[in-house]
Amino acid sequence: LLTRGDVRDLPKLWSLLQGMDCVYHLAAKVSVPASNLYPRDYNDVNVGGTVSLLEAIRDVGVPKLVLASSGAVYGDQDSTPIGEDAAPNPRSPYAVSKLAAEHYCRTVGRLTGFETVVLRIFNTYGPGQPLPASHASVVPLFLRRAANGGSIVVFGGGQQTRDFVYIDDVTDALVAAGERPGLNGQVVNVGSGRDCSIRHLVDLVEAAVGRRANTVFNPSQEGGVSHSVADIALAARLLEYAPRVTLEEGLRRMVEQDTRFQSNQASAH
Repeated sequence: LLTRGDVRDLPKLWSLLQGMDCVYHLAAKVSVPASNLYPRDYNDVNVGGTVSLLEAIRDVGVPKLVLASSGAVYGDQDSTPIGEDAAPNPRSPYAVSKLAAEHYCRTVGRLTGFETVVLRIFNTYGPGQPLPASHASVVPLFLRRAANGGSIVVFGGGQQTRDFVYIDDVTDALVAAGERPGLNGQVVNVGSGRDCSIRHLVDLVEAAVGRRANTVFNPSQEGGVSHSVADIALAARLLEYAPRVTLEEGLRRMVEQDTRFQSNQASAH
């Protein structure tokens, strides 16, 4: 059952949550650059929407909530991989909004008596990923540009690193977080546990598409982080989480399953 609605619509939430054993909260605005431009919107949806959902969970009596937070809450850290004990250092309104949502979930859950589990998910990608006209996620954006013979824009020198995690692996972690007992109050990283520079991502994208792209280097954007990779040891212990899809394989699946990323002029890399 799919129902379209707004996470801030409390009466609709009351109706939808009847009889639920667990709520997965994935509703959010997710672009770091857009959050720099529209911080009020990000606060309204990511924080205000979370509070509305928490009120509905409290009112209806749902016993458990799993929040999809973000590795962005860590910002830049002195060392990587980043463990859950690292002090949050949010560098964008998006990251601030996700950290605030975490605090609201744990606080309201504790006061009200429902379980909460927070998953700090790193850079998720996969087939069907949205491609908005502006502020698109880097993996689908690079794939489309390469497939169409366009230019790939890299901000800074391209040495910044990210932890790209395939959607199927994220789904495994979400399901485990909802089904396993004894996780109340836990904060758990979900990533691949491997870092990839943006420049190397360009190489992998070109290989997956079978076509070279023109790479353009622009100045760094505000709000981004230099290096990000998850320490997933806690997820392995608590969720029996073990990511199965490499970045190379994930990109191959995206090209194979999504016509937006298929080049009609494939050439040797």
